[in-house]
Amino acid sequence: MSGNTEWNDQNLDHTSKLSAISPSDPVEEDADSGLSSQDRRAIENLPPRSALLIVRKGPNLGARFLLDSETTIAGRHPNSEIFLDDVTVSRKHAAFVRDDDGFLVRDLGSLNGTYVGKDRVDEVRLQSGQDVQIGKYRLTYHPFHGAV
Repeated sequence: MSGNTEWNDQNLDHTSKLSAISPSDPVEEDADSGLSSQDRRAIENLPPRSALLIVRKGPNLGARFLLDSETTIAGRHPNSEIFLDDVTVSRKHAAFVRDDDGFLVRDLGSLNGTYVGKDRVDEVRLQSGQDVQIGKYRLTYHPFHGAV
């Protein structure tokens, strides 16, 4: 169920590529979480068994990436479901893998490594609010929390 369509609050179907919030959108940021009202709404409206990655640092600041398939590849290759266009990112850098308990991030042998928090990881289960560092990009993980 992965595609290359953009996702916003009105389109809650499925996708893997998301775009940054338009500068014309009013943004109210929550000082505690660093989330805008649009980010909070997007997280609250996630489909079951999905999660959202929000770019908090690096190019494409504010971009959102929906994790809604069994495996989602992040990398510099243009065909990656999560395209991160920077030389610090390997062509196939990391995979986000869904299982019954949520998502894991798995490094795919990248040159610069994949980090969760400050720890370089080969594979780790993601917890709500954790940061994943891929090259210059820091993405915050937000899983679905609603009732199924």
